[in-house]
Amino acid sequence: MKTIAIIPARGGSKRLPNKNILSFGGIPLIAHSILYAQKNSNIIDEIYVSTDDIAIKKIALQFGAQVIDRPENLSGNLEPTFTALQHVLETLDFEVENVVLLQATSPLREEKLLAEAFEIYHKGNYDSLFTVSRNHQKLGKIERNQFIPFHYEIGQRSQDLEPLYFENGLLYITKASLILQDSIISETAYPLKVNSIFANVDIDTYEDLEYAEYLYQKLTTHNS
Repeated sequence: MKTIAIIPARGGSKRLPNKNILSFGGIPLIAHSILYAQKNSNIIDEIYVSTDDIAIKKIALQFGAQVIDRPENLSGNLEPTFTALQHVLETLDFEVENVVLLQATSPLREEKLLAEAFEIYHKGNYDSLFTVSRNHQKLGKIERNQFIPFHYEIGQRSQDLEPLYFENGLLYITKASLILQDSIISETAYPLKVNSIFANVDIDTYEDLEYAEYLYQKLTTHNS
């Protein structure tokens, strides 16, 4: 059975129009996830882009991905990601064992991240794995104009905070059977801790794009 990569990329972004095809590092944003999957061809057998947009489809094909045309009823703002993944799996005429989900809005990933993650996923016989990063902020909520700390006491040092983590969106690996049961992350999913500044990149606004471009230029300059 195969391991495939799926890159969901609908065309209806409101806060940053056409974000999936905007230029990032000299190529369309979505191309970075396609190229990342191609570099991991020893793990990934096929690469699919799920989209409802003609321009995204054209670029995906240009960069060597296969495209699954997503129907309109699965392309809305409030539609969960797993329905797009389900649609891809139900469209294919072969059995899939594992799905690697790569979000186009998280284009910066460490080169060895997928290999390391897949080894943990495979050896541990997990049904899903996702990347998380440590949160170092002092979080709280506001009620009746009063700030109520969530995980600390006022005056407590940041280094003494209880460790909390956030789902950073860099990478997901999931059994296809789990996706067909309406889930991407199970209760027993393995949380892979990633200590990287790339974990803070999730492009949804122009400011996000500018920040990601800054990191990308810094990375490429360092590696040149």
